[in-house]
Formats: sequence, C-alpha cells, structure tokens
Amino acid sequence: MKPFLLCTFILFSLAMLTGCQSAETMVLLDEEIKEIKVSKSEGLGGINEESFISFKDRKSIAVFEKAITTAVKQSGNADIEEPEYDIAVEYKGDLPAHGIHLWLGEDNEKSSFMYITNEEIYLTSPEMTKKLRSLVLSN
Repeated sequence: MKPFLLCTFILFSLAMLTGCQSAETMVLLDEEIKEIKVSKSEGLGGINEESFISFKDRKSIAVFEKAITTAVKQSGNADIEEPEYDIAVEYKGDLPAHGIHLWLGEDNEKSSFMYITNEEIYLTSPEMTKKLRSLVLSN
C-alpha cells in the first residue's frame, strides 16, 4: 500500500508543478518609459534609428508595454523572414533602450516580437495586434 501512496503522491506533485508553470513572457525594465519609437526595420540584429513615428503619451505607451510584456515565448528558435518594424523602448534617465523587432499581424492574427539580441519569438494576442495596428499604422 505504501508504494501505491508514494506513486500517487509523486504523480499528483508533478501534475501540480506542471500546471502551475506559467508561460514565459517578454520583460522590460521596471522603470518609467518616456518614449516608444517605431521605425521600418533594416534587418535582424539592429535597430533603424530613423523612426517614422514615436509615442510619448501614457495611453499609447501603456498599449506597447502591455503588448510586449504579455507576449508569450514560443518554443525553439524561429526560422523567419526579415522583421517589418523596429521598436526602441526608451526609459527616463540614462538607461539603455530596449531594442525589439516587430512582425505586425493582420486583423485577428497574432503579432510577433523578438529582442534584437536573440532569436526567440514571442507572440501577442489578436486583441493586442488590433491595438498595435491602430497605433503603428496611424501615421
């Protein structure tokens, strides 16, 4: 009887641990964002410094911040095409900016983010894509 209870306890514990793991999401610094700059991307691994639109208002910054920090990491490295946009997340003070590539999805699709320093892909929800499209394509 003891081996059966031990096996049951181990299986239950593993199920609880697996069920409690949350998906890995993107992170930003725990600092106030002063500006989000968006530019046409010139390829992986760098940021195009010539932005075509920037956002300094709290509402727009909040949309980008939520889209980025709720994007969920996909397993494995991606074999993808060149990014459409580059995003520079600039913080108050002398902190370095976060560089992020963006593949903007169509309506009712997910969008993809990638830090410029690696090849891991993070996906947004279709609802976040809708909000991002309204900002990025507003110019």
